[in-house]
Amino acid sequence: MNLFKKFFGVSSFVPKDGLRGELPTNREAYKNLMRIALPSVCEMVLISLIGSIDTMMVGGIGTEAIAAVGLVGQPRMLMLCIFFALNTGVTAVIARRKGEGKRDVANQTMRTSILLIMALSIVMMIIGLTFSRGLMRLAGAKADTIDDAETYFRIITMVIPFNALSMAICAAQRGTGNTKITMYVNIVSNLVNVLLNWLLINGVWIFPRLEVMGAAIATAIGIVVGCILALVSIFMSDREHSFLHLSMRDDWRWNQPAAKAVIKVGGNSMLEQIALRIGFFLYARLVAQLGTQAYASHVVCMQFLNLSFTFADGIGVASTSLVGQMLGKERPDLSHIYGKIAQRIAMVGSVMIASTIVILRYPLVSLFTDDPTVMRLSANVMLIVALFQPPQMLSVITSGALRGAGDTKYVARVMLVCVAIMRPVAAFLAIEIIQNFFTPVYEVTTALASADVMKYWLSYEAPQWALMGAWGASFLDMTIRMALMMRRFNEGKWHSIKV
Repeated sequence: MNLFKKFFGVSSFVPKDGLRGELPTNREAYKNLMRIALPSVCEMVLISLIGSIDTMMVGGIGTEAIAAVGLVGQPRMLMLCIFFALNTGVTAVIARRKGEGKRDVANQTMRTSILLIMALSIVMMIIGLTFSRGLMRLAGAKADTIDDAETYFRIITMVIPFNALSMAICAAQRGTGNTKITMYVNIVSNLVNVLLNWLLINGVWIFPRLEVMGAAIATAIGIVVGCILALVSIFMSDREHSFLHLSMRDDWRWNQPAAKAVIKVGGNSMLEQIALRIGFFLYARLVAQLGTQAYASHVVCMQFLNLSFTFADGIGVASTSLVGQMLGKERPDLSHIYGKIAQRIAMVGSVMIASTIVILRYPLVSLFTDDPTVMRLSANVMLIVALFQPPQMLSVITSGALRGAGDTKYVARVMLVCVAIMRPVAAFLAIEIIQNFFTPVYEVTTALASADVMKYWLSYEAPQWALMGAWGASFLDMTIRMALMMRRFNEGKWHSIKV
């Protein structure tokens, strides 16, 4: 019991000489974090589940359709990375202003951020539409997937301004701790997406059968609906009681100090986002070269990795918000405590999710495909997905706490080294070694092949072995990333960062 109290008790998270005031009880502290985290977790997990349902629906068309839609993922994220970066700044700055009690400054920050993001989103939309086919080729699309991939990409690129605006408003709401609004916005948006998927992919009732194009149209309409709801949440909120409230009668002129604060945090986060997107893009391209079946297996397993990521991301939102708010109140001790609480929840959650993945991996994979080769390969990669859980969750939550403190420069450096350099290089080496040395050695070793267990593994072709090697490289990246983030958090240098 004493060990349990020491592990979960808030009084053990900060040394006594580091306290700046009275501490909340264990119950109060965990309740404060979960009040923000639960709506965010529900939002993130449901969005991921709905995204998985989207993939299941597309999977009914065939393996090529799964691969085509999967190929769009990284180019699309590359287009959106500038907005992810700026939204990190929006969340951190507004969280700090709420802690300081500066409501007018927070609303001015929101207005200036909207002006900046709308201008940039129109530019990114034009770039995406102009270079759509080239981006799909760069992503690794082949003759059997490039047409569907380009169609999907062009349609969702047309709604980038709506997507960017919705994300900015939701980022601001999360900074204030108002995660219920963002939950409602994104759940409704994604439910609209699923309903229209059902109607448009296979042509239900009076609707035409549009297959991959139908999935893209459904996604685009869902994004527009989400944007409308986000605008309603901030323009029609109660001016007296809502921390964030905008009106067309407000002063919408560009505010340089507000923009500078957001860009200061978001600029470092931009390096992080560029590193992430380049690393993920190169990694996805390497995997795409392994063939349609291997890439389809990769896409299926990514659904489950993304689902577990969203749990961590939901807790991380609460960590980001509370760390920023407590630093605004000049209580770095409470910031540290809320970061530690989030880490403890991550540890428990990761064990539960990993166990579920190991036990139910075959039934889970069968939800996405009935191709025997894809199912078997996916089920084996899922074992690596289970190993991912502890380092992924701790890394995501701890980096969220550091972002909330404005320590985005350190996070960006770690992402640059681990994701943009280490992951693709390690994946490339793993794929090359397996395809050119490891698998041929096993294929000619007939003595080993006589064992039943080896017959099972030797039935894989080189690209399928290489896929597991690539996932192993990704696991190495995640583990090192976790260690670096945890070390930085425990050092406490982020306590004194000004935003």
